Amino acid sequence: KKDTPKPKPETPQKAQAELPSVVIQKITARNHESYMQLHGRTEADREVSVKAETAGLVVKTPVPEGKFVKRDTLLCAQDIDARQAMVDQAKATLRSRELEYSAAQTLVKKGYRSSTQAAAALAALDGAKAQVKQAEIELKNVNMRAPFGGIFEKQLAEIGDYLSPGQPCGLLVDLDPIVIVGQVTETQLSVLSTGQTANIKLKTGENVTGKIRFIESRANPATRTFRIEVAVPNKDSALKAGVTASMKLSAGQTPAHFIPASILTLDDTGNIGVRYLDSNKKVRFSQVTTIDETSEGIWVTGLAKSTNLIV
Repeated sequence: KKDTPKPKPETPQKAQAELPSVVIQKITARNHESYMQLHGRTEADREVSVKAETAGLVVKTPVPEGKFVKRDTLLCAQDIDARQAMVDQAKATLRSRELEYSAAQTLVKKGYRSSTQAAAALAALDGAKAQVKQAEIELKNVNMRAPFGGIFEKQLAEIGDYLSPGQPCGLLVDLDPIVIVGQVTETQLSVLSTGQTANIKLKTGENVTGKIRFIESRANPATRTFRIEVAVPNKDSALKAGVTASMKLSAGQTPAHFIPASILTLDDTGNIGVRYLDSNKKVRFSQVTTIDETSEGIWVTGLAKSTNLIV
């Protein structure tokens, strides 16, 4: 039986020829504006439940829900009842006290009364003035007016309802500016400041720009995050409260590489990154973090300053 000849070992040149080839691009880091993405929601600048200051039946609700109202617009009115009569009675008492005080002054000058009696008449006059003021305020309190301009969001009292002091007539909201609220971590806090510009994308499709107007000074004990507020002009009240929002804020300059988004890949553990050639022309994987995106590509961090990127 003839021996089967053993195959000849491959030469190093042949093995080298069978290695796969790749296309590389040498990229160098450049300073680029870094951004942070935050998620939040829109809120009204102000909202208040307009409440009754006196007791009485509601007799008028002139403003429909959803209408924009100016400051001091009548929202609800209660029955005047006997309040006007109390004002008239207080004014009549005031006129009587004025005459009594005038007569007391004349008698004091003629020596028929003491200055103490004139002082008592003056005190009675002052008390009558206070009663008139109190009665007028009570009469005025039957009208519940808007404390600021805004949208009459919800009517909470109907004609015929009896309201006691403190019970609500309706809900008034001010949507100019609309406020986008988010939470930042302790590390993100250091690169933010009031007045800083933020680009916001709303779930309803609008893209708007605003400025940070408030950064919380004390962290939430449960989450260790800080509340921030971004104010966006909203003159026509087109932007609504309670909408999910995504905020893009500048985090300063940082060295980064500009690469095609199509070359991003995953390693065996699911980390996102790119492949490159090291100095020995061996393929390596590096995890990267995206800090900005454009239509032409993405800016990433995590690579060496100069890298032979496999494209």
